[in-house]
Formats: sequence, C-alpha cells, structure tokens
Amino acid sequence: MNRKIINNIIGILLGNTIYALAVTLFIVPNGLITGGSTGIAIAMNYAFDISITTFVSFFNICMFIVGFFFLGKKFAITTLMSTFYYPFILGVFEKSIGYTQMTTDPLLAALLGGVMIGASIGLVIKCNASTGGMDIPPLVLNKKIGIPVSISMYAFDFIILLSQVFFTDREMVLYGIVLVFTYTMMLDKVLVFGKAQTEVMIVSKEYEKINNAIIQELDRGTTMLKSITGYMKNEYPVVMTVVSNRELPKLNDLILNIDDHAFMIVSKVNEVHGRGFTFKKEYIES
Repeated sequence: MNRKIINNIIGILLGNTIYALAVTLFIVPNGLITGGSTGIAIAMNYAFDISITTFVSFFNICMFIVGFFFLGKKFAITTLMSTFYYPFILGVFEKSIGYTQMTTDPLLAALLGGVMIGASIGLVIKCNASTGGMDIPPLVLNKKIGIPVSISMYAFDFIILLSQVFFTDREMVLYGIVLVFTYTMMLDKVLVFGKAQTEVMIVSKEYEKINNAIIQELDRGTTMLKSITGYMKNEYPVVMTVVSNRELPKLNDLILNIDDHAFMIVSKVNEVHGRGFTFKKEYIES
C-alpha cells in the first residue's frame, strides 16, 4: 500500500472523527439544528426517540446502496469507510464522553461546530472520498437530471432545517442557518488551503532582463504573452509568472531593481496545477 493511500485513509478517519466530535460536543448538547444525515437523525430522535447513532448507521447504509447502484463501484469504494466509520465513532463518543456541553452559548456552539464540521468534510473531500449520507442524493440528481450539486445540497439542507422547526423555537432555526453557513464557508477554505498562489503579470520594456531574473534568481517558470501597449503602441510581451505568497515581496524587489517604472498586475489564484506546483520540476539543459 503506497503512502498516498495511507495518508488518505488517515485523513478520512480523522475527518469523520472531527465531525462526530462536533456533533457530541456542540450540536446535540445545545439543541442546535443542522442539515445532512445528522439533522435528519436529530429530527427522528425527537419524533420517535430513535437513537441518533442507530438512525445515522441505517441511513448511511441505505445511501451507500443508492450510491453503489447510481454512481458506480468507484464511488462506493471511496464512500465505504465513511459510511461505516462515522456512526461507529459517533457511538463511541456517545458512550464515552456523552453529549458534553462545552459551552452554553448557542451562537458560539454554532460557530465552533460549523468550523469543525466544515473542516472535517473538507478534509474527507481532499482525500478523494465522500462523507456519504446526504452527500449522495445531490450527486445522483446531478448525474440523472443535471441539477447542480450545490443547489440541490442547499435545498436538502433547507428542507431538513425546516423539518426541525416543529420541535424547536425560531431562534434555534436562526442558529441552524448560522451553523450551515459557517461550515459551508469553512469547507470552501479547507478545499483551497495550501493551494492558493499569486499570479503576477509584468509589463516592462526590460522584459528580457525581468524574465531571466525570475527564472534564474527565483527559480520560477514564466510565460511570455504577446501584447501591444494601449497608448504608445509598443509591442513587447507581458511576462506572466506564478509564485507563492512568501515569494511575492522578493519578486517585487527584483522587478523594481530592473525597472522601477514596470507595471505589475497581482492577483490571487485558488489553485495551480503543473510542474513546480503539483509535481516536481524538470530542468532542461540548454
């Protein structure tokens, strides 16, 4: 078994463990309502006194079967671990620490619970897996009738939140919205964490010197884009490069030392794929 597979397994287990901790420490003890399979389980617990762990186990297995038939074996394999491990670890926490109330402030609980849930889902997704449960129906709808996953996921979460209105007050509904919003924001942050880079485009008559300096002194690749300046109609290429956030000050000094009138466009990019970023550089001898 190679190292990447081992790291993915550890990430999936850790992500589901963090999710279960969020439920036992912040969601259930403070009476918060949430979306996903956990939200349905909370509603069923109130309505029929069914154990949250029991319902989550049953529901996840049902969704796993649905995913297997509609989304294929590859999806089923990546979801298998979460399907069975999450209810297991949730049951372990229920019996060991119980539903321990870490804070009596529902807003703080919603924020902290949201951060933990978002981080956990993001970690599992980064390991090329799924948390199962209510992740599956949106994927099936997207495959069969083309509904965007994000739209159907928000719709399901909204319906699940509404189903819990009957046994909670209106204030808890608002806290539930805060919770869903927080874990959605956190999920987005986790998915791009460590991948964000800075794109710099340089317009200068000293483009040759700047291009060589970036390659030789920063050890970064460049791309020369054909351009014509708008006012003077000068034809010289724009030098484009992508650097890490830490390298940006050094690049800035490098350019200004060559041409203090250089025009630079600096923008953030969420993710960069290719040599030097997602796989090793190759040096070609001239």
